[in-house]
Amino acid sequence: MIDPPEGGFVGPVKRSVTIAGHQTSISLEPLFWAAVERAAEMRKLPLSALIAEVDAARILADDPPNLASALRTWVLGEVSSAQL
Repeated sequence: MIDPPEGGFVGPVKRSVTIAGHQTSISLEPLFWAAVERAAEMRKLPLSALIAEVDAARILADDPPNLASALRTWVLGEVSSAQL
């Protein structure tokens, strides 16, 4: 039997952040927001700066996903390799 994550299954939460000089809204599940915040803290970066770095890498892809998908994918890769 699979147990739900701590806090249960929760849908996306929308937040506004400023990247590249403009405001944008991003919807992520709370577990992803927490992981992105931890990653920013570990790198001693503001949350918006980390998101901007992921965004800059995302737009270089042949078929760039939306920013929320890029953040989820990046976080999962970080968790897999560094155990955030």
